[in-house]
Amino acid sequence: MIGGVDLVAFVVAVLLISASPGPAMALIFRRAALSGFSGAVPTVLGLELGLYVWALCAAAGIAAIVAASQVAFVVLRVVGAAFLVYLGIRAWRTAWLTRGDGPAVEAEVTRTGWWRAFGEGTVVQLANPKAAVFMVAFYPQFVPVDRPLFATTALLALLQVAIEVVFYLMLAAAVGRAGVWFRRTKVRRRLEAVSGTVLIALGIRLATTTR
Repeated sequence: MIGGVDLVAFVVAVLLISASPGPAMALIFRRAALSGFSGAVPTVLGLELGLYVWALCAAAGIAAIVAASQVAFVVLRVVGAAFLVYLGIRAWRTAWLTRGDGPAVEAEVTRTGWWRAFGEGTVVQLANPKAAVFMVAFYPQFVPVDRPLFATTALLALLQVAIEVVFYLMLAAAVGRAGVWFRRTKVRRRLEAVSGTVLIALGIRLATTTR
């Protein structure tokens, strides 16, 4: 139990944040649809690792420096936007290469594929300067003045990670149930095209974002 913290308000806030559309939701939906539940697990874990790192940076004051630094903010924004656009173009390329129709394609999660998905999630989260701004503004609202900032933030971040892992894995499980349909060649091609467009749009939005 985190003494003095309004846990109900914190949990509600985390659930609302988790359900908001964005790069995390797009990555998880795409991965679950094309690779099933097991394929989405590394993406979720990578995203949550990035979130926890940003939370610790916020507690240590590093995130505040990033949020206040014009250079750091722009560098992260460009890197994050470029990576999202890269993922979108790669999805478009896959859609182009899988033209035609055919039976359902079974997806297999290899060890290389696992780490690749994990890395994608981590990079997308860490290269998002809005995460730094968010952490700086979000956690102090729930840390009482008489509690140690770093330790309390670290505990709250662990709680947020746990909530989001459960939430996102439930989403992945729901999407993964329709995996056979999603992995039909024609449907897969359309899904890749749509998800690629969404990722590129998110990249452009991130590139043009301000504080």
